[in-house]
Amino acid sequence: MCRFSHQISFTTSAWHAVMQNPDDPFKAIRIPVESLGGRLQHAFFTQDTYDVLAITEFPDHVSPTDLSIAFYAGGAVAHIHSSPLLTASQANEAKRKAAACSCGSTSRPRTLAAAT
Repeated sequence: MCRFSHQISFTTSAWHAVMQNPDDPFKAIRIPVESLGGRLQHAFFTQDTYDVLAITEFPDHVSPTDLSIAFYAGGAVAHIHSSPLLTASQANEAKRKAAACSCGSTSRPRTLAAAT
């Protein structure tokens, strides 16, 4: 399963829906998440550039592009920024893979052509 962090700005109509149905203020987020087979783990209102911070979990085949399209298609999201979240072991695995394929340039003293 893949986890994502989403910073979301609601449209004006989404805010009206939240005000009219305060029992499920994150319905506009939950619906596109569940339509892609995911689960809304946590959601928080924020006091920053974005209105909501949501943490979701999805099957491995779901991409950030899939998420953006699903959120925008619902009409409640004005802006979204999705970031994949990595566990410590996933980050270590990524570092291991990167080390194995890096150029590994070694530092060696350089002399200027004019100095020889």
